[in-house]
Amino acid sequence: MTNIPTIDFTGKVAFVTGAGSGIGRATAVAFAKAGASVTAVDISEKGLAGTVELLEGFGTKILPIICDVTSGDSVKAALDETLKSFGRLDAAFNNAGIEQPAQPLVELSEELFDGVIAVNLKSVFLCMKYQLEIMLRQGSGAIVNTASGAGVLAIRGQSSYCASKFGVVAVSKVAALENADKGIRVNAICPGIIDTPMIARYTGDTEAGRANIIAQEPIGRMGRPEEIAGTVLWLCSDAGGFVTGHAMVVDGGQTAGI
Repeated sequence: MTNIPTIDFTGKVAFVTGAGSGIGRATAVAFAKAGASVTAVDISEKGLAGTVELLEGFGTKILPIICDVTSGDSVKAALDETLKSFGRLDAAFNNAGIEQPAQPLVELSEELFDGVIAVNLKSVFLCMKYQLEIMLRQGSGAIVNTASGAGVLAIRGQSSYCASKFGVVAVSKVAALENADKGIRVNAICPGIIDTPMIARYTGDTEAGRANIIAQEPIGRMGRPEEIAGTVLWLCSDAGGFVTGHAMVVDGGQTAGI
């Protein structure tokens, strides 16, 4: 019987976008706890500084980068700096994203639609484009992209958000098929309702708003960012080594009935 793989990133390098808060911050911390050197990427200088403060306690190397993930030049520069600092790239979590205010499609502006697609979907394409170049040279690597329950289930008033997240699932599956025989795995993760600043904005951060959204969760609570982080690390680790091209739903049962 072969040894059971463990989740250990000692000597490895992880790249995390949207690392300034929520799921991205929790995942950057989880990678550092597991021994990885971490490139933490965000557009918010304040948010990124808070994440770096948390990461500094784990004794691993940290590279914070302010980056606009909708810009190919900015993404490539961040990855070039990662290679310059760490020499390799083993795991990437493309997580940066924004929400859409609840709004019927007929009332949605072209500007808002384009903005949501740019941050949630185009950024994943750009990140994977340049991450895959590195991983193909190495002959190894794992990528996880943040989709959503809204990437497998249509939601009224969320046309641009659903379009972006369904798109993340699709592009993740295509990249997985294109690279499965090259030592590179690509998956998407589809979180349910997770207790993050994004959800706080969406609910108005009121008790009534929180109660309304929790009522959608069969498990009776919101998820924790750390629960998504743990799943991302598993998907990027040897323990998840036979998983590629999958959209993994982690949603407290929210989509179980579809």
